[in-house]
Amino acid sequence: MVVTTTKPNSDERLRSTFASRYATTSLPRFKIPSGSMPKEAAYQTVNDELMLDGNPRLNLASFVTTWMEPECDKLIMASINKNYVDMDEYPVTTELQNRCVNMIAHLFHAPVGDDETAIGVGTVGSSEAIMLAGLAFKRKWQAKRKEQGKPYDKPNIVTGANVQVCWEKFARYFEVELKEVKLSEGYYVMDPAKAVEMVDENTICVAAILGSTLAGEFEDVRLLNKLLTKKNEETGWDTPIHVDAASGGFIEPFLYPELEWDFRLPLVKSINVSGHKYGLVYAGVGWVVWRSTEDLSDELVFHINYLGSDQPTFTLNFSKGSYQIIAQYYQFIRLGFEGYRNIMENCMENARLLKEGINKTGRFNILSKDIGVPLVAFSLKDSRRYTVFQISESLRRFGWIVPAYTMTPDAEHIALLRVVIREDFSHSLAERLVSDIQKVIKELDELPPHATVEAANVALDDLHRSKADGLLLKKSVNETQKEICRYGRRISDKKTSGVC
Repeated sequence: MVVTTTKPNSDERLRSTFASRYATTSLPRFKIPSGSMPKEAAYQTVNDELMLDGNPRLNLASFVTTWMEPECDKLIMASINKNYVDMDEYPVTTELQNRCVNMIAHLFHAPVGDDETAIGVGTVGSSEAIMLAGLAFKRKWQAKRKEQGKPYDKPNIVTGANVQVCWEKFARYFEVELKEVKLSEGYYVMDPAKAVEMVDENTICVAAILGSTLAGEFEDVRLLNKLLTKKNEETGWDTPIHVDAASGGFIEPFLYPELEWDFRLPLVKSINVSGHKYGLVYAGVGWVVWRSTEDLSDELVFHINYLGSDQPTFTLNFSKGSYQIIAQYYQFIRLGFEGYRNIMENCMENARLLKEGINKTGRFNILSKDIGVPLVAFSLKDSRRYTVFQISESLRRFGWIVPAYTMTPDAEHIALLRVVIREDFSHSLAERLVSDIQKVIKELDELPPHATVEAANVALDDLHRSKADGLLLKKSVNETQKEICRYGRRISDKKTSGVC
């Protein structure tokens, strides 16, 4: 009999992540640890925590692209270490950005010839793009007011109350008053007539949305241009229009080319669009293009030479990754006009299928329109037993991330669910989601009514004593809905609940 002994391999034991001390001790949360750990242990630890994140493909709250082709993934990984701002060191990347700007400008009918260079820049999403466009409007308005010897310290922007939070950020960060046109039940976009009424001599621009975050609708930019042109002629002002096409800019040209919303309208001076939404690129890349050089003040453009040559730059960020720019160019040449149109048609078809399935349940009102961003927004017909917030929470058990939120003033009593249809949301997934919604409804129907913490109190106090005469009065459906929505607004910010 041969007697053998096993000599422990300390290095092997150290590299066995789940048997090591790294799996049985708490990881630092506030201070950098004093010592190092093996790369395998660090990877496994971070990877394990990330498993608790939601599945991006099932995140139906977001407009942001969650899938790209493997070939583009390779390009991204090959360029992930390139700093976009190093234009002299990475001239090809700079050239690809310029090509993208020109392609987008021509897509939006900018008045530039085939051999002319369009005015625009790649940004970190539409938020930065909106900041840059807003600054350009503010500086141009201020310059004109100074020439006229008039006050220039109280600029304002007119928008609908349905604008995304980045407009609120711009107004607060750059000291511009945000004048919002309130919504009304059944009409969840900016009313052009009301917007023009709010315009005054201090208005630096009117911002219209091509693809509202709340319900996906396109605002009537053509009518806005007509009404604002008339007001400018009557007053002598020259108030311009900016179009926030973050969601709809890569949809409308391929599905509804007859709609006039872009540079075909004379007052439209700048447009932003999100490449990481229906531009089909991972987060975060956006674009802003101007009608002409006259619409972008020279004083906002900086020139640097310490990276090798003279480089004009107009961004809020300096260093940023190059891979989104490269990925955007890949999508443009890979898909072409035909490919984008086919993808958008598929998205709209899947949205139609989902809408039909939700309608067949008989429990919901569809709030989204047939023309707009491919999404389905829907509210409960009766919220006395349970609410959309409870449906949203229950769908999480099946992996679905479907946001529930309330409309903005003056339609805040409307609470709704919204499903964004992206390229990677298939016909079969739409059918599965409808099936899971039906399961959730059936389960909630069998439970006693308790929508939320406050809604539970509403249900318990559904019969309350009138202060006037002591009579027992049953709360109406509308009153109950309003109480539930007031609670919903307290737990979710009105501008960020519609995730983009």
